Amino acid sequence: MNLKGRDFITLADFSREEIWYLLELAKDLKNKQKQGISHQLLQGKTLAMIFQKASTRTRVSFEVAMFHLGGLGMFLSKNDLQIGRGEPIEDTARVLASYCDGILIRTFAHQEVLDLAKYAAVPVINGLTDDYHPTQVLADLLTIWEHKGQLEGLKLTYLGDGNNMAHSLMIGGAIMGMEVVISAPQGYEPNPLMVAKAKSLAKDPSKIYVVSDPREAVKGAQILYTDVWASMGQEAEAAIRIKALAQYQLNQELLTLADKKAIVMHCLPAHRGEEITGDVMEGPQSVVFDEAENRLHAHKAILAALI
Repeated sequence: MNLKGRDFITLADFSREEIWYLLELAKDLKNKQKQGISHQLLQGKTLAMIFQKASTRTRVSFEVAMFHLGGLGMFLSKNDLQIGRGEPIEDTARVLASYCDGILIRTFAHQEVLDLAKYAAVPVINGLTDDYHPTQVLADLLTIWEHKGQLEGLKLTYLGDGNNMAHSLMIGGAIMGMEVVISAPQGYEPNPLMVAKAKSLAKDPSKIYVVSDPREAVKGAQILYTDVWASMGQEAEAAIRIKALAQYQLNQELLTLADKKAIVMHCLPAHRGEEITGDVMEGPQSVVFDEAENRLHAHKAILAALI
């Protein structure tokens, strides 16, 4: 399958077959790495990595991925670029595209990614915006597939703030034939436009629900997922959010209501004692650190396929 030259802005831009292709490629590249087999598919290629938001996993995994594939990933903070001094995104896009073979951006406003992709003549990868986090969800799907042997027909329940992770999980799950339940209190639900978009992408047997009762939401779920309650830029609201979302903590009580073989996921960083308890995070059903490792392999697949 040829995805060369495509942007990776949201999973909504890809078919189920194309996502399966990326997952199979990620699994193959992961197996090769474990066997010590070199796979320098991007020798001589370069990736400009624009970071307007702090990052551990996205930055390190993409930089290591480019190194393993034989290429070069260049970290660029807002202080390293003229964007921070008012240069239009279209000018930055054109210049970076003339130097590099791909551009990764992690930023706040999703429109920045769209503008970058519009003017850049190379693939643009969305490393996170306030609306979406598609590279994380590709790694999540890889992790679920590894642990459950399938995607289609599984029930994933996301607990907490209806943020960019909730949006991307709904979209990815809808395309891949999963049942995705977002459980959030009033005022913290996912964007209704994102819910409608996910439902429009749903292919049998996909189902998308938003429910307020976390106990009802987790019943029978094979995957339980959560994220921090105060994302970057929301730190001032942390105390209010902790109070509002307290009933949505992923704890042992809710875990016992899910499928007996349910796996626990978190995109990290985690605030133990807030959105997830330490015993669940470190418990036998947690696959959180498998999930984190799979960022590397999923990102390799994206880079190899697009560049």
